[in-house]
Amino acid sequence: MMALNPSDYPALANGVALKLQSWPGDPSLVAVGADGILGCRDSGRLYRLASVTKLLSALTILSAADEGVVSLNDQVGPPGASLLHLLAHASGVGFDGGKVRTSPGVRRIYSNIGIDMAADHLGAQSGNDFRHEMRTRVLEPLGMHNTDLTGAPSKGGEGTISDMARMAQELLKPRVFPQARIDVLSSLAYSGLGGILPGFGYQAENDWGAGAEIRAFKSPHWTSPENSPTTFGHFGMAGSFLWVDREAGLACAALSTVDFGEWSLVSWPETSTAVLRTYASTFPSTSSGSHVGHAVQF
Repeated sequence: MMALNPSDYPALANGVALKLQSWPGDPSLVAVGADGILGCRDSGRLYRLASVTKLLSALTILSAADEGVVSLNDQVGPPGASLLHLLAHASGVGFDGGKVRTSPGVRRIYSNIGIDMAADHLGAQSGNDFRHEMRTRVLEPLGMHNTDLTGAPSKGGEGTISDMARMAQELLKPRVFPQARIDVLSSLAYSGLGGILPGFGYQAENDWGAGAEIRAFKSPHWTSPENSPTTFGHFGMAGSFLWVDREAGLACAALSTVDFGEWSLVSWPETSTAVLRTYASTFPSTSSGSHVGHAVQF
């Protein structure tokens, strides 16, 4: 993968750029197709990823599972819970304190501590620091040289929008990792579980894969109402998100200097709709300006 400077990226189409201008702070956003970057606004900043870090941590653990270092069936956490339960927020462990609130597989309880437990399990089995595991298993293979884990595996990452583009493209059309690994990340684990989607309220079917949230038919939601139900990804309290819509042939990531808040509830879905209508292969372009007709490859 060759290195690119921000000036090498195609600029965002006018319709998307106008939506991004309504965001507070100094955001960056990238739209990615199967062959590379379609449009980007890159501030050059290093941003906090917050819970978007969970995608990187899950990919790290799934890589280790593929090699047999750990198994998704390993018993980890509360009695009866497995590594898969932890990755899919179905272990029954509470949000941050580690208190067990229900039996495994009964309810979707979004849990930072559950992801951290999963990372600790890999560290114990491999004998390596989880930061090292992430770097060698995910960041280096994808060429994400400006991304690092500086805190908890559940929320302690930082990185650039160009690195998020690399991950988004890999999740959309894997070239480095096996497709089966991405399928586990993004395919429903434990169907029919209701629970709170942070910031968006109770969802009767709060679908989740082994690390990625699945859009399904949740409403309200942080993606566009026009994203397909199979869209998957994650958002973070640092004002960050990354979604992948295979049906549209498109992925999008955004990073921000302003934390998630009321502005996000409106700006994120509206911006994602503009991205879909401008760049996705299944939507006609409604942008007021033209966009580059070819992707910039890494």
